[in-house]
Amino acid sequence: MSIHPDIPVLLDVSATGGIEGRSRRYEKFQGDMAGVYRDDTAWEAAVAEHGADELVYWVDDHRYQEGPGALIVGTSTLLPGRIGDEFAVTRGHIHAVSDRAELYYCLSGRGVMLLETLDGQSSAIELTPGKAVNVPGHWIHRSVNVGDEPFVTLFCYAADAGQDYGVISEAGGMKNLVVADGAGWKLAPNPDHTGYRAAEA
Repeated sequence: MSIHPDIPVLLDVSATGGIEGRSRRYEKFQGDMAGVYRDDTAWEAAVAEHGADELVYWVDDHRYQEGPGALIVGTSTLLPGRIGDEFAVTRGHIHAVSDRAELYYCLSGRGVMLLETLDGQSSAIELTPGKAVNVPGHWIHRSVNVGDEPFVTLFCYAADAGQDYGVISEAGGMKNLVVADGAGWKLAPNPDHTGYRAAEA
């Protein structure tokens, strides 16, 4: 990855997912999602039917420098689907520098930003094109696609924030699940959730 400090760059952001001029792209496949969904049997069936290399979501981002004051801008594209009763999700994270906030703006599709804090607060905000959520620091966040087309968001966060992906798996999953409810969605408590570890000093 090449980083060019202090040089403005034109980014061509696609509403269908992706950025021309990105610094990097990373992809997550069904085989990478072991332990993310509560229903392991349904996940194993999806892998058996579609293969471990079935694309689930991808992220394009652009970073022009590292360290305090710099921003990372990118798009997240989460494909539709269900594993058992749960809608397709990203792995989710809290920032490693936990007080760092993040903005998500929906470009296309319909999704939910599932949010929780280490001390037990929770929220679920539905996003459709033109809607945004400003995720404060100290909130775990995960994108969920509750529609039938790709859920694409534009995001922006501090370059020194980092991500802690282990916080969710160590707690047995998030406190709430986003599950199908007729033609819509609802929150359901996750009986496997054991509570989050305390924030590191």
